[in-house]
Amino acid sequence: MKRINLFLALVLGSGLVSTAAARGQDAKPSGDAGAKAGQQAPAQDKDAKGGTAYSGMYTFLREGEFVQVTVEDEGHVTGFISRFGDGESDKGAFLDQFFKSGKLDGNRLNFTTEIVHGVAFDFKGTIERGEGKNPGDEAYFVLKGTLTENASDVNKKVTSHSREVAFKMFPQDAAPAPVVRK
Repeated sequence: MKRINLFLALVLGSGLVSTAAARGQDAKPSGDAGAKAGQQAPAQDKDAKGGTAYSGMYTFLREGEFVQVTVEDEGHVTGFISRFGDGESDKGAFLDQFFKSGKLDGNRLNFTTEIVHGVAFDFKGTIERGEGKNPGDEAYFVLKGTLTENASDVNKKVTSHSREVAFKMFPQDAAPAPVVRK
């Protein structure tokens, strides 16, 4: 938990989260307008049905990486993956991959990221209740499904690697406040 808080402090301090707004990524706060910044209001039936309760930050493949999911009107989903690069030119560099498309239908979630340094991701799965007891707890929701990594080489040959994943929602006190674009 201390690592997550340290990581988030570094991210917030570096202005990385604000790059979402700078790049034109729409995000809307989830929860009540009266909720404190950085905290999500308890999931209510209307939020769960509309999907807004699912909005938040989830773990990704390695420690320090995450997926930001924002459920908007009519099941439209925006967000991004922040991950460490694996290639020779970007090894260890922090990369943001914004969603090119995203859709939530009930609890079924699909998204595809933009290509960054020859890599794009596709996720097809569901959002399910996790181990967390109360809204705002770690793993209150979990993204479960198939993540496909599509990598292209210099000759434009694409290789795909799929794996089953389960990404846990970060606790709300560890997540930064949602970025709102005016």
